[in-house]
Amino acid sequence: MNIVGIAGSNVGSKTRTAIDYTLKRARDKYPDATITLLDLAEYKMVFSDGRNYWEYEGDTKYVTETIMAADAIIIGTPTFQASIPATLKNIFDLLPVNAFRDKVVSMLVTAGTAKHYLMAEQQLKPILAYMKAHIVPTYVFIEDKDYLRKEIVNDDILFRLDRLVEDTVVLVDAYAAIRQAKDAEYDF
Repeated sequence: MNIVGIAGSNVGSKTRTAIDYTLKRARDKYPDATITLLDLAEYKMVFSDGRNYWEYEGDTKYVTETIMAADAIIIGTPTFQASIPATLKNIFDLLPVNAFRDKVVSMLVTAGTAKHYLMAEQQLKPILAYMKAHIVPTYVFIEDKDYLRKEIVNDDILFRLDRLVEDTVVLVDAYAAIRQAKDAEYDF
């Protein structure tokens, strides 16, 4: 299983802290999985200009091809102006419309206030659905108050991040079994 975690911003540390914790738990629980972190702050990405993702070069090509090769994607995003950051939106723009077909996508969202709780429902989930993702229904919303000195200190959040990892992997396995059974119906 190939799991890709995305830290979807080029500034700040809270989302990176949350995605680091989540991927560590995934590595601990599923040691046979290939797990890759794509922290968008560490790559020089170009803006989408309508080309196919494989036609780009450098970091842009690496990031998009890594995402396209994933079985599961765990997206970590901060909330900027009640929406996703432009760095994450650019990733979606670089990929084809069906980029997430047969991929399980889960989310963790960081925000300064509980007022942005529905951002994932109103902004992120519609994009993922449009791109044909199998979306893990529940996501983890993390507020500033859940952190202390660059660590998550809310035990409920930590529990829910652990559960997010488990739900993501269970859905990957379930959809793989469904596809395998469906493929077995054909006599090729």
